[in-house]
Amino acid sequence: MRSSIEIFNIRTRESRVVWQTEKLFEAPNWSPDGRYLMLNCDGRMYRLALEETTAPQPVDTGFAIRCNNDHGISPDGTLIAISDKCEFDKSAIYVLPAVGGEPKLVTKNLPSYWHGWSPDGTRFTYCGIRDQVFDIYSIPVDGGEERRLTFGEGRNDGPDFSADSKWIYFNSSRTDRMQIWRVPAEGGAAERITDSEYGDWFPHPSPKGDKVVFVSYDGDVFDHPRDLDVRVRLMDMDGGNIETLFELFGGQGTMNSPNWAPNGDEFAYVRYFPMP
Repeated sequence: MRSSIEIFNIRTRESRVVWQTEKLFEAPNWSPDGRYLMLNCDGRMYRLALEETTAPQPVDTGFAIRCNNDHGISPDGTLIAISDKCEFDKSAIYVLPAVGGEPKLVTKNLPSYWHGWSPDGTRFTYCGIRDQVFDIYSIPVDGGEERRLTFGEGRNDGPDFSADSKWIYFNSSRTDRMQIWRVPAEGGAAERITDSEYGDWFPHPSPKGDKVVFVSYDGDVFDHPRDLDVRVRLMDMDGGNIETLFELFGGQGTMNSPNWAPNGDEFAYVRYFPMP
C-alpha cells in the first residue's frame, strides 16, 4: 500500500478511510456539493466519488498531463484550477470546466503554483517564483494583472483565502523557520500567526471561518518533503488554541491544497506508507 485517502471529523475526532491504493495520490480537494474528492496522480487529475466504492476516475485535462498537487475546485463547482508543466516546462496555472476540457492559461508569469480560490469565485491566490524569489500573489480567474502581496521576506508559499475573503493565510520563512502568516487580501502588512518549534506549512482556513488546519514538520526539516513523520494541527483563526489532531507518515501531498468539506466539520488528507 502507498496512499490512503482519509477524512477526519473535527467534531467527533474520528477518521475514516475512503480509498487505498498502491499508487501515489496527492492533495484531495472536496467538491462544493460534498459528493467527490479531486486528487492528482502521475501528472493526471482524478475524481473520487464519496458515495460509491469505485476507483478514482480520470478527469480530461486536455494537453495538461503533468499536473502537480496545486489544484482546486471553484466555489460553485463548475470549474477547476490546475498547475501543469506541459506547455512551458514550468508550472503554469490553468482553468477548465470541472467536467473536463481544454485548459485556459491564467497568467504567463512563471513559474506559478495555484493554491486558493476566493470564496466569491473571482480570484486565485498562488505562489509565484520571480527571479528565484517565492512570493504570494492573487489574480482574477479570467487573467489580468497579478497583485503581489509579499515582497521577498524569506520564502512565501501555500496561500489560501479565509472564508470572509479578508485574509490570505500562507507560510513564510521570513523569521527563519517556516511559520503561518496572513496578509490582507487587498494588500498590506503581514501578520504572524504561529510561533512554534515546528516547520508549519499549507494553512487551510475552514469554510466556517473559525479554524485553520495545517501540517507541521520537525523544526529542522527544510522545505516540505514527502515521506516523513508530520503532524496535522488545528488552530483558531488568530493562532489561538493550537492542537495536534494526529500524526502520520506524509508531508508533501498530504494536503497541499484546500481540503475542507463544505460544512467545515471535516477535511480530507492523504496518509502514505513507505515504499517497498
